[in-house]
Amino acid sequence: MKNSVAKVTGMVLLFSLALSLIAGGWVNKTTVHAAGLSIIGGGGWNETAYIEWSTVSNAEGYNVYVKHANAPDSSYQQMDNELIRQYPSYWRADAVGLAAGNYVMKVEARLSDGSTVSVVSNNLSVAPHDRSGFAFSSDSPYGTGSGAYNDDGTLKDGAQVIYVTSETARTVTLDVKINSSGGVQTGVGIGEILTLRQKGYDTTPLAIRFIGKVTDDDMSGQLNSSGYLQVKGKNNYSEMNMTIEGIGDDAYAYGWGLLLRYVGNVEVRNLGLMLFPDDGISMDTGNVNVWVHNNDLFYGTAGGDADQAKGDGSTDLKKGSTYITISYNHYWDSGKAALVGLSESEEFFVTFHHNWFDHSDSRHPRIRLASVHIYNNFYDGVSKYGVGVTTGASAFVESNYFRHAKYPMLSSLQGTDALGEGTFSGEDGGVIKAYSNRIVDADSLIYANSNTGTAPANATSFDAYLASSRIETVPSSYKAFVGGTAYNNFDTTVDMGVDSADIDNVSDVEQIVTAQAGRLNNGDFTWEFNDAVDDTSYALNTALMVKISSYTSGLVSVGGNSTGAEPEPEPEPGPSTGEQVHNFTTSGVASDFFHIVGNLSTTKGTAAYNGLTLTQCLKIESSTRITFTSTETATLTLVFNSADGTKIKIDGTSYPMTNGMVSVPLAPGAHTITKDHTTNLFYMELE
Repeated sequence: MKNSVAKVTGMVLLFSLALSLIAGGWVNKTTVHAAGLSIIGGGGWNETAYIEWSTVSNAEGYNVYVKHANAPDSSYQQMDNELIRQYPSYWRADAVGLAAGNYVMKVEARLSDGSTVSVVSNNLSVAPHDRSGFAFSSDSPYGTGSGAYNDDGTLKDGAQVIYVTSETARTVTLDVKINSSGGVQTGVGIGEILTLRQKGYDTTPLAIRFIGKVTDDDMSGQLNSSGYLQVKGKNNYSEMNMTIEGIGDDAYAYGWGLLLRYVGNVEVRNLGLMLFPDDGISMDTGNVNVWVHNNDLFYGTAGGDADQAKGDGSTDLKKGSTYITISYNHYWDSGKAALVGLSESEEFFVTFHHNWFDHSDSRHPRIRLASVHIYNNFYDGVSKYGVGVTTGASAFVESNYFRHAKYPMLSSLQGTDALGEGTFSGEDGGVIKAYSNRIVDADSLIYANSNTGTAPANATSFDAYLASSRIETVPSSYKAFVGGTAYNNFDTTVDMGVDSADIDNVSDVEQIVTAQAGRLNNGDFTWEFNDAVDDTSYALNTALMVKISSYTSGLVSVGGNSTGAEPEPEPEPGPSTGEQVHNFTTSGVASDFFHIVGNLSTTKGTAAYNGLTLTQCLKIESSTRITFTSTETATLTLVFNSADGTKIKIDGTSYPMTNGMVSVPLAPGAHTITKDHTTNLFYMELE
């Protein structure tokens, strides 16, 4: 492999990868391999750290431990067995519930002769989740949407944890208090456990952790008649203290959805939802302090209406659900992304921030009556409309990036909406306050007070009022054309759960959102939309649906106490498999110890570099990890044909390019190259 092609922030760039021998000059700070046990990958995420290691042939099982990087070895905490999983060519463990900071993880292999061998990771930097928005407003009933966790990311004292897999969904057990005298009943199956909790006597913090692909068949008997796992309180806004979360980058609710009703303080995070019935995550009736974040929302099953080919709502809320935050979710070509309100009669509060509306169609969100703060979202090729307000709603739309969103903002029966047949079934309008948004290639945008839209200002029939500062109040003279309601200026009078300093600059929104929205490391599912087609099409993407419908999990087994099934043999080299093997040596002698692991596109590219024509370039998606083993002390050199500023991660550390080059000394052993958040994707030639 002599040359590679990189694409960073829309430009085609070139780099070559070389491994050259040097003498000394590098200090091994942490152990990453020992006696046949090698850590081949790892990293930190939001309140999570993980490692991956190669299979040890004579290991009977593994234990994994985690501690703060600077803490003594005596502070190691053993991780739950279920957090250790086996994949075809490696093992993985995810430590969750970590406060922000630096950690190390240790994996211990228990060998067949009774001995053990262990290895310690490099430092793993853990970041905090962004806890902002109305779910964290001081005005809200519970003041938090962190569920079973404290706001620093650690589990609450006395919290219970249960694990749900394809094997345990119907058999997992938990003792639940069922009466005022403290009587306990053992719930069997996740459905019965939640039904017992519905009685309202047990508010013990509970983390429900899903592992791998859990299908509707696996959940037989656990779902309601509409195909939902129902999380329900006894009455409106019941205290639940519950987190529903996926572990790692490959947890799926496959063929079923989540229904929240009458709940208070519930968190849903790090799940992929595929082929759900009707709605993916439905917050239906009497919910408060709910935080839905870092999920991947794919297609649901087709409904009976023509506009439900992709399913109905991805994240819908209605009927008195308030103080809700929906953040850092990745909506994959959703038909109707988010309904906010159905038949409400009183004001309620919702926040949308840092969501990636990836070639989705409409309802981002579609709002009735509510006061909604919408900031730092990336509208990435929206075929119908972005934000829509009706029935007296007020929306503060701040510092979002609308890239080729047909109609960025609409109000019912006025402005752009009045130019067509009406989008909102004849409902009265609302008012949008817009500030500091980036609008690129909109078909129509009419401001009440500015000529900077696509048409001259119109004070009576407009899409939005353009504020000159985020604290400006909208004059009451600007009203909905039908209904006559004015903007209620909620953003200047109530605690929205976010400070102005926490709002990211709109120029950084695309980079931040595409790097951080969705599951850990963007999840294990990869897909590239074709902007030229998908920006304007609201038809179901047949090829995407095929990939969703045929998704299979790479998970082999859960638990480290036994080796589980025998690993599958590594695939033969080839351009269309998930793992490519390359003979990478300094001397040219074949050794088969260079690997690319991840979902490689089968599309091949052609590029020219230094007079050479590269014809076998495989596009490497953001989930790809390049691993290789150096048998001697060496220097890894990446040479870019680009302006300085590009970064790449080597062994989990981000290295910026200087003078067109990244050069890193390496010790003998296993090493990894992964995508940095400033590198969108790149191409690598395999020979």
